[in-house]
Amino acid sequence: MTQSIAARLEAAGIVLPDAAAPAANYVPYSLQGNFMLTSGQLPLENGALAVSGKLGAGVSLEDGQRAARLCAVNILAQAKAALGGDLSRIRQILKLTVFVASDASFTGQHKVANGASDLLVEILGDAGRHARSAVGVPALPLDAAVEVEAIILVD
Repeated sequence: MTQSIAARLEAAGIVLPDAAAPAANYVPYSLQGNFMLTSGQLPLENGALAVSGKLGAGVSLEDGQRAARLCAVNILAQAKAALGGDLSRIRQILKLTVFVASDASFTGQHKVANGASDLLVEILGDAGRHARSAVGVPALPLDAAVEVEAIILVD
């Protein structure tokens, strides 16, 4: 991809928010050598939870995908904070873990996770391709519909 990350964010209509502060006794990210690990990011938009509830019980697949996309935006915001504002230091998104608050009958967690995966590839190109787990859970903090954490290779 020849466009810069900033140009791809702008073309997608995305303005990265300030990185969310931790809500309890943890750090929002950890840098260890060339590895960055993010804490789980919620689907926050303009500082508020944008998608809450359970997939399969009132939250649509499309809303779940939007929630996962917002989580990925917040992962990029954490990376920007950790890397001194320089997202070009991202070499590869190595792994995403996507937690989906789900009704017991919902089995489309992998489709929800595509919201995050697609956004990261759109913005980072091949560096956004990653291994992934998509896990259904009975509840998430603040009744969020989705939470996503990442392991990122940086320089």
